[in-house]
Amino acid sequence: MAVPLRFGVHTGPQHCSMAELQALWRVADEKGFDWISVWDHLYPAVIGESRGDCFEGVASMTALAAATRNVTVGCLVFCVLYRNPGVLAKAMVTVDHVSGGRMEIGLGIGWHQTEADAFGLPFPSLRERLDRLAESAEILRRLWREDAVTFDGRYYKLDRARCEPKPMHAWPRVWIGGTGERRLLRIVAQHADGWNAPFLAPEAFAQKNAVLDQWCERERRDPADILRSINVGLAIAADERDVPRLRAGLAEQFGAMLPLVEPGILVGTPDQIAERIAAYGDAGVQRLVLALRAPFDVDGVALFRERVMPRFQ
Repeated sequence: MAVPLRFGVHTGPQHCSMAELQALWRVADEKGFDWISVWDHLYPAVIGESRGDCFEGVASMTALAAATRNVTVGCLVFCVLYRNPGVLAKAMVTVDHVSGGRMEIGLGIGWHQTEADAFGLPFPSLRERLDRLAESAEILRRLWREDAVTFDGRYYKLDRARCEPKPMHAWPRVWIGGTGERRLLRIVAQHADGWNAPFLAPEAFAQKNAVLDQWCERERRDPADILRSINVGLAIAADERDVPRLRAGLAEQFGAMLPLVEPGILVGTPDQIAERIAAYGDAGVQRLVLALRAPFDVDGVALFRERVMPRFQ
């Protein structure tokens, strides 16, 4: 592992109260972590489920910005189908000013067609969603950096649009989440400042990371300009005897999605988890983000912060 790892927390705003989210944010904001994010769903992010509490993404991120003082605040990821990118740019500047300049944004193409259908939102072809992703990323970057933006895309059009005020810092990162090798990673190379992949094993991340480097070469982009991160689950126990209980609890968090995400879940004692994290570092991960769902294991986050993170910083 060539460089120290950064660590973050990704907090799913579902099946919980706002008070529970805020308590987790405060723990993660105290020391060591440099990133906290929420996600962007209208229904719980579980395959086959449509019932259950789920807070909206922009409002949740604003609450996160107000509740923290130290970490970068973000979203992994805003679905490009749900909002006009110019309106989203304005909302994110507001979040940035609430946070005192700590905002970064993640974009993705969406996957939860059930919630889109329920709310009458379009859920077009993969090709169109990727086209919208590329246009949205370009629009956000330009609105934050240029005085007035005119844009004539296939899906979005701007006519001397101004985004005022600007973000408090000149270059808020635009992240793109996903793993598609033929098109999505090329869009990362073209338009993103950061790339996030969810729930991959270290060897799978290494392979995708190499593809991104290849796209950077084709697009004449310095690969070092793009920060690389991964979302992973966490089931950590101080005593190995508690690991089976925590492993069983993952089914409550992920439901039918558990087999899909299990390769990217850290399970075990601090020593066992540290060994797995070292493999992620060797694969090219620069920030490892704990993707947590209710019921939140706040004690586990504290144990991870105290017993695992110092080994990589």
